[in-house]
Amino acid sequence: MSDERATIRPVTLSRLVELTHACEDDEKTTEDLETALDVSHRRARETVLEAKRIDLLDERESDDDSYYGTTAIGEAFLEAIRDESWQQVSSILATRSPHYGTFLEVLERLEPTDLDTLLESLEEDQKYTPYSFNQTGIEVVGDWAERLGRVQRNAFTGSYYLTSQSSIPDNFPFVVLDAYDHLEQTAGVDLRQRYLSIPKLREEVCERIGCSRAGFDEALVALCQQNVGKLELSGAPMDTEAKDSALGIKRISVADEGTLVSTSQSTQQVMSGVELYDKQYYYLAVHDRDVTFHQEDT
Repeated sequence: MSDERATIRPVTLSRLVELTHACEDDEKTTEDLETALDVSHRRARETVLEAKRIDLLDERESDDDSYYGTTAIGEAFLEAIRDESWQQVSSILATRSPHYGTFLEVLERLEPTDLDTLLESLEEDQKYTPYSFNQTGIEVVGDWAERLGRVQRNAFTGSYYLTSQSSIPDNFPFVVLDAYDHLEQTAGVDLRQRYLSIPKLREEVCERIGCSRAGFDEALVALCQQNVGKLELSGAPMDTEAKDSALGIKRISVADEGTLVSTSQSTQQVMSGVELYDKQYYYLAVHDRDVTFHQEDT
């Protein structure tokens, strides 16, 4: 397998972490890594090559064999992982990985955007570089970015957009009401009072303002608490609507034991409501649009 490859190799974020961690204390051969990661020779080799490309590992040749050790950048990568500093992990990858960094840069210009438009723009952007993108490549770096909280995808439409850890904007209630109106029209029901799905409202608002899902939940609960009688949280779980969600929420976390990290993906998290006083609410109704919102309460 050649070291030179224009597209990114299909390597998961957790595999990159496992590999870098495996080489942290002692140098390893490819055969050692096959055993440590419990993967085939080809899979171990392509993971090594991608880790080398982004400077997580370096290579030392001795007696016709190659030994791989974790670099200073790899050490910083692992330290950020252990600290659960996902923003720092993303920053390291954006700086060192030509594919991940370009993906974020192009997405920033286009967001929100669908997969086809993103791929077309990335192909154009990389036309005169040694690198290229295909759909698999976008899915690889997109998966990294989602797990690190840098990118989210609308679970119902698949649109990509960047997320920010900054505070919810002051116009949050107006965005919520506008999204509420949009979803009400989409539903095709002409009622003055309509209970709308909070999961669908969450995906719509997060895409519009680039906030995290957790940030939306906190802000919506605060908004409802500040406008009792005007906004109403209600309803039971929407098990029958879970099938409408095409995508699950992807996460990465530090493992309690065994491997350094664990990953998960679940549509159940997409369909969750918001919590207030230990009770889950799944629908929102608007009774009066003259609402107020104070950021310090979020």
